[in-house]
Amino acid sequence: MKVLLIGEYSNVHWTLAEGLAALGHDVTVVSDGDGWKNYRRNVDLRRRSLGLGGSLRYLFDLARLWPTLRGYDVVQLINPVFIDLRAERIWPFYRFLRRHNARVFLGAFGIDHYWVKVGMDCRTFRYSDFNFGNHLRSYPFMDEMVRDWLEGPKGTLNRRIAEDCDGIITGLYEYEMSYRPFYPEKTRFIPFPIRLSSITPASTFALKPLRFFIGIQRSRSSYKGTDIMLSALEHLKEKYAESMEIVKAENVPFVDYQQLMNGSHVLLDQLYSYTPGMNALLAMAKGLVVVGGGEEESYELLGERELRPIINVQPTEEDVFTQIEQRLLSGQEDVAQLQRDSVEYIRRHHDHLRVASKYVEFWTKSKLS
Repeated sequence: MKVLLIGEYSNVHWTLAEGLAALGHDVTVVSDGDGWKNYRRNVDLRRRSLGLGGSLRYLFDLARLWPTLRGYDVVQLINPVFIDLRAERIWPFYRFLRRHNARVFLGAFGIDHYWVKVGMDCRTFRYSDFNFGNHLRSYPFMDEMVRDWLEGPKGTLNRRIAEDCDGIITGLYEYEMSYRPFYPEKTRFIPFPIRLSSITPASTFALKPLRFFIGIQRSRSSYKGTDIMLSALEHLKEKYAESMEIVKAENVPFVDYQQLMNGSHVLLDQLYSYTPGMNALLAMAKGLVVVGGGEEESYELLGERELRPIINVQPTEEDVFTQIEQRLLSGQEDVAQLQRDSVEYIRRHHDHLRVASKYVEFWTKSKLS
């Protein structure tokens, strides 16, 4: 099968490509590397700047590349906004892909119209990036997100592509719940892929002091709850100075990020999520214990009845503090066992070869339906 993957979020497409290639498929990844994270790709589609010169160069790159993107059995888009253009300019690029390739699929892997819509209904989730129970959250760019995705051109583009494409793949419980009510026949949940064989295990040194790792994207700190998690860690450090260390990574490339992670025991990530995202899954594959999203709904979607390796926290500083103190610093939990369970969780549900096979099955089934 000849497969084209366009766009990147947190190494999802490159890892999927590695799995597909190992199964004998011909795969090309076209992306910008997910910005400063600089993930691997076959064709680099970075926009060098937002100025006139950078914009003209980017349009030239698109004009040169796009006519070559034909003849694929499968094209998958990372998001409705799969190239770095205004949403209202993307539809013709999508239509070209639709006309000149056999099938086109949409990935539900991040912010989009349906995720915003369901998150803001204050009913589907007890908490999310958008709500606490019946109340909407407030953070610096929420109004912009709502304007773009719920009411604006990004939302229009998203709806048109979702209606037109051959299928929609959801990568997390939240995204599954966002799309299935609207497109039950064409939506399929497939876990994110992790390539275990390429991952360097994290620290095997003594578990005291426990090293807590937290990645910070300055522009998204309040949105993802990193600010609250970091504050909880700092207060714990005041109380348990000899028992713990804090390792911070702020806007560093993926390679450097992994090196910092490798010397740690615990990762804090995604305060408002029900599920571990790619960053947390990578950490679990390395043997870190994740503090973050691990609600029962996510285990049920995977069919996991035994393992509970994630320290699930409610989206408050008090609960983050309490869970870490009681379960990790007081000796209530066997941290080494949680580390082993984390690796086994990835092996069971996120192995990139198994995940790639599920993609091929869904793509093939969509061709026959």
